[in-house]
Amino acid sequence: MRLEVLHVADCPHLSVLLDRLAQAADHPVTTRLIETTADAEHYGMSGSPTLLVDGTDPFGPDGQPSLSCRLYRDEAGRPTPVPSVDQVRAAVTEDAG
Repeated sequence: MRLEVLHVADCPHLSVLLDRLAQAADHPVTTRLIETTADAEHYGMSGSPTLLVDGTDPFGPDGQPSLSCRLYRDEAGRPTPVPSVDQVRAAVTEDAG
């Protein structure tokens, strides 16, 4: 399984997502700095940070390619800057299954 996190420079939520990935999965994670909207479109980033599991965004694209902060929805439907550990674990498990 290939886990990659796409992000913009100085993304304040990158470290939180990486920490949650470490808690949820025992797989190496790579990061990719995205600097242009063209790169965001090419790599599939719809906001920073975006998790890709084997090249696919398990949370679905969140609109147009974007260099802005991304919002996810927690289990209660509230906006949050990163998925919860349980949501990350479910996304990784679903892909592996």
